[in-house]
Amino acid sequence: MGIGKKVLPFYLFTFLPLTMQAQRLSIANPTVDIGHTGYDMPVTATFEIHNKGLMSKLEIQDVKPDCNCTKIEFPKGEIGMGDKAVIKMTYDARMLGHFNKQAAIYSNGSEEPVYITMTGVVLADPMAHSASYSYDFNNLLTDADDLEFDNLNKGETRTAEMHIMNNGTTVMQPNVLHLPPYLTAQVTPERLSPGHNGKVVFTLHSDKIHDYGLTQTSVYMAQQLGEKVNADTEMPVSAVLLPPVVSTADAPQLTLSDSTLNLQFDGKAKKTGEILIANSGPSRLDISSLQMFTRGLKVTLGKSSLKPGEQTKLKITAIANDLLHVRTTPRVLMITNDPKNSKVIITVHAK
Repeated sequence: MGIGKKVLPFYLFTFLPLTMQAQRLSIANPTVDIGHTGYDMPVTATFEIHNKGLMSKLEIQDVKPDCNCTKIEFPKGEIGMGDKAVIKMTYDARMLGHFNKQAAIYSNGSEEPVYITMTGVVLADPMAHSASYSYDFNNLLTDADDLEFDNLNKGETRTAEMHIMNNGTTVMQPNVLHLPPYLTAQVTPERLSPGHNGKVVFTLHSDKIHDYGLTQTSVYMAQQLGEKVNADTEMPVSAVLLPPVVSTADAPQLTLSDSTLNLQFDGKAKKTGEILIANSGPSRLDISSLQMFTRGLKVTLGKSSLKPGEQTKLKITAIANDLLHVRTTPRVLMITNDPKNSKVIITVHAK
């Protein structure tokens, strides 16, 4: 009697398609730190979920918190392929000190539950925070009025934290408006009562910046969603993306007469100074970018390409009236092909 073919049980045939059709549940930030809150002042963390599966239907079946001190809101319908939704996790803040609360997400997007975490500190006095709130964006106080991401390499992700406080008389829902594609902001808590504080965590994705050198934009601090932007709520953001460094024995070598320029207006509307730039290396020096961090400056470069031993002048003009309104130190940025000086900063002090 010959050996017959084995017959696989029916459940194996039904299991394989189900596994292949499983959706991929992705969470942009599975851990959210809400910062500080006051006793018995509930705080909410928001988690953005994505359907990154190959099929069209993702369903959240349940979200179970680790204690009854936490309430959950989650989408009840289907989440289409490539779509996003949010899960909100609210902690009642009825215990002082640090807290770490988790919830398990059950869905058809993964065989095992996916966990989200909310952390923070409950203080007896919600004002007990060491931040110095020196800047006022229409009663939304902050400890910074600009953002700078310096010395970025392509593909790098960088974060910056800013503390905020509600100095008004009504509840705020702080937001950061007009964010560029390379910058995100996570505000915690979502709602800020009068006299209470929170924070904003900015995340910069350098792979979404296209040009090397200085990239600048403005974002706007808002008390509520849909608020109109204005000059009083504007916050400048700058990022310096460095070019790849290729070091060779015959590389050019940039030298400056000075990296600081001191100018005295002496009652005049503008003042011009000079910086001498020279190439003391054995190959050609190229200045590929010349940019200003603030308004109130004008620059003129004699030559952007210098042969070995050659030099040129960089003329910098400061405009007194324009510099009255800048928030950051006036500076000039140069990007060069000198591997030891690919980024050069010249600081301008004008009085």
